[in-house]
Amino acid sequence: MSSNILNQYKILVDFLGKALGPDYEVVLHDITSEPGQIAAIANSHISDRQVGSPTTNDALQMLATNSYKTNDFLHNYPVTAENGHVLRASTLFIKDEEGSPVGLLGINFDDSRYRELCGGLLSAIHPKDFSAGECRTSQEISAQAEPMPAPVQPDSLAEHFSMDISAIMQTAFDSVTSALDTPIDRLNQQEKRDIVQKLQERGVFKLKGGIAFVAKHLSCSPATVYRYLGDL
Repeated sequence: MSSNILNQYKILVDFLGKALGPDYEVVLHDITSEPGQIAAIANSHISDRQVGSPTTNDALQMLATNSYKTNDFLHNYPVTAENGHVLRASTLFIKDEEGSPVGLLGINFDDSRYRELCGGLLSAIHPKDFSAGECRTSQEISAQAEPMPAPVQPDSLAEHFSMDISAIMQTAFDSVTSALDTPIDRLNQQEKRDIVQKLQERGVFKLKGGIAFVAKHLSCSPATVYRYLGDL
């Protein structure tokens, strides 16, 4: 049944890619197997991903935190492509008849072309020093003039797209441990347990090899990581 649902969305990916244009990447993730992977993608030049590439760590966190149970979709959050462009992303949860997630439909908008056009226009009518830094999107200008509360999103959605599983796990681990004052090899058990909990919330242990990866980086055994997870 899930394959039939996703096949219909593959048609939608192609349609939306052509209808929205080349600045919109449309991507379908199949999450019925571990790890999840891209089942269809349009305008893939935006992130340089392809069919078969792994599901991103932000998507894994959505699943790990059960966001799909209280939301049909998440919208307008930032992700960063490999070329450094910040994209405006939105994700639709695709569910089966029981309400379990079987796929994710993402739309990622790259406005860099319009920023360049905006910058060129301003530089043509103003001195360089006057117009520097003044090319902003309408959303940025509106947000500065009248701040509005943003919809609640998982903490780590502002992530980089990654092309392989090891890079996804490394990005999540670096994000969780970047603020630590103590070197990794000198952490106590409670500190390591806290790291394991944060990595679990980010979906790292849904990836093949996640236990071994974390054990190696925390200088402990896989059995210890399993014990921490059991404590949680």
